[in-house]
Amino acid sequence: MCGIAGLFTAQHSPPPPLEELKRMISVQGHRGPDGYGFYRDGRVGLAHARLSIVGLADGFQPIRNEDGTLWITFNGEIFNHRELRAELESRGHRFATHSDTEVIVHAFEEWGTDAWGRLNGQFAFALWDARDRRLWLVRDPMGVLPLHYAHADGALVFASEVKGLLAGGRVAPRFDPARLAQVFTHWSASPHGSVFAGVAQVPPGTALSIDATLSVRTHRYYQPDLSGDPALARISVDEAAEELTARLDAAVRLRLRADVPVGVYISGGLDSSVIAALARRAETGHIHSFGVRFADRAFDETPQQRLVAAHLGTGHHDILVGAAEIRASLPDVVWHTETPLLRTAPAPMFRLSGLVHGTGIRVVLSGEGADELLGGYDIFKEDAIRRFWARQPDSPARPRLLGRIHPFAAAQGAKTSPLWQSFFRKGLSDTADPFYAHAIRWRNTGWGRGLLADPGAGGHEAELMALLPDGWQSWPPLARAQAVEIADFMTPYLLASQGDRVAMAHGVEVRYPFLDPAVVSFCHALPARVKLLGLRDKLALRRAAKPLLPPAIGARPKRPYRAPMTVALFGEQAPEYVHDLLSADALDRYGLADARAVSTLAARAHARGGHMAGEREEMALVGVLTLQLLAKAVTDDFPARADAARRRLDGTSIHVFEDRAPGTLPDSSAAA
Repeated sequence: MCGIAGLFTAQHSPPPPLEELKRMISVQGHRGPDGYGFYRDGRVGLAHARLSIVGLADGFQPIRNEDGTLWITFNGEIFNHRELRAELESRGHRFATHSDTEVIVHAFEEWGTDAWGRLNGQFAFALWDARDRRLWLVRDPMGVLPLHYAHADGALVFASEVKGLLAGGRVAPRFDPARLAQVFTHWSASPHGSVFAGVAQVPPGTALSIDATLSVRTHRYYQPDLSGDPALARISVDEAAEELTARLDAAVRLRLRADVPVGVYISGGLDSSVIAALARRAETGHIHSFGVRFADRAFDETPQQRLVAAHLGTGHHDILVGAAEIRASLPDVVWHTETPLLRTAPAPMFRLSGLVHGTGIRVVLSGEGADELLGGYDIFKEDAIRRFWARQPDSPARPRLLGRIHPFAAAQGAKTSPLWQSFFRKGLSDTADPFYAHAIRWRNTGWGRGLLADPGAGGHEAELMALLPDGWQSWPPLARAQAVEIADFMTPYLLASQGDRVAMAHGVEVRYPFLDPAVVSFCHALPARVKLLGLRDKLALRRAAKPLLPPAIGARPKRPYRAPMTVALFGEQAPEYVHDLLSADALDRYGLADARAVSTLAARAHARGGHMAGEREEMALVGVLTLQLLAKAVTDDFPARADAARRRLDGTSIHVFEDRAPGTLPDSSAAA
């Protein structure tokens, strides 16, 4: 993983300033602490902050083709780069480095835009085609890695993180009220956008082509297909487990490829444990594992983590997280995630990646993606129960099934109460709604919009529709719910705020075997009955786990990853920044939240020691607090932080490549 940035200037504009590129990339230096590289010609500037994983000696970027007509700045990994390199060499291509980055350049030379679909990896890159005067911005199918862009001040600017755009000076840190309302409904802004006005994201599975006039055309090179493969309609659970194991094993082995050691995350649950077991089986040497322990036993999974680590014989490291650690980390977490957060869950992951970094490990494997692909979340069970209930809405027995899910919620008696059932009854008969599984959750979370100065509508259903392929509304109910969960939650929140952003804050790369294309396509093709049967989830994966893990892990019910929220931030132990940022003066100064409504809720939280009446109140209050933290970070604190990052760049390794053909760059632009 790395950080990238750059700009494409308008016709007849001055060439891209090297100093602007340095400011854009230096503020993302946490993503690439191993050196910086730059390329410039008369129209385009590319910048790169390097985290050395593959091709340690010769992989400095930007990288070009043989004649210098193609240049790339790349963030990510191409896991099948060896196979692609061999194929390209057999077709006459000659490589100057051992880096996987160079494979992309030659693949584009050979196959054009068809090259994107041949890449098995997690990636975001900018490719400058000087022959065609065209810039490509390309993002991987699952959207593992970020890539933001904006039209501003006579240029198209892009960067891995929004702070790179802000540091360049062309983009102002203004918030978009509509996108903020989306966060307070969906946990994140639309996959197309960000909470900053005028700043968009390249959607997953998409390549943007920008021509000499800075016009942008969108090319969707990947779209999911969860309609099911008729050839697999009769597959047994055992057969599905066998094939899933084979594909996961291959995916893990690919992701163990690196010129540095690779570790594994172990949460204590099924998904990460399967990945750790396959990694241990593939890796003949010592392997390190990492886990988060919680001081609050309600969130802790230490016994399960240690059971898995002992069973596999990994060198296990863990970190204890309590309320104090969450309070201390939250401002830095918000700086790196660049969005309001409705949960504190990214904070322990931020500290975990710090632990990984401290051991000298740069790459870890994670089990994320399994729940989305194989029906592991309670939201899929809710959907099945509510559809069953809707067929007989007056049945007293059917809604009682809801008491069998959400083990982290209230006691069993409360989960069968009329109040609990009335929550799930809302919209019960709207089974034709393509967002049936998620609508009730969005309405509940959307309560928090009432704390915003501009509550807006909060929805981005139309944008989600645009991300999904034609005909997706005719897929089976589970497939529809999975597709929405991937597009609306996994990519914009889970892989971002709990994944890339908090890991790369410490220069740690996380790899996801479940998101390998061969694994994804197989899971999408499977019939629902080998994923979710009744209320039994991930059947194929649980069967696959039997020879790999202790029975207590393989049969363990899904336990959502969660962390203490308002109890860690409010009451007598509240840190000074909570009081400062939720004061009437601070709320009025930033103008993003309703000061009166927030003050009332915050006072209640302090009086109750952070114990709120319900989760929606907790999420709303954490959301406003982190919004205030973000506003402070990008306005009050940003100039000093960006200046400090720029000064640090001068003390590092820098590589500058310039096209100094006549008329492209003025003589005074030569790099020092």
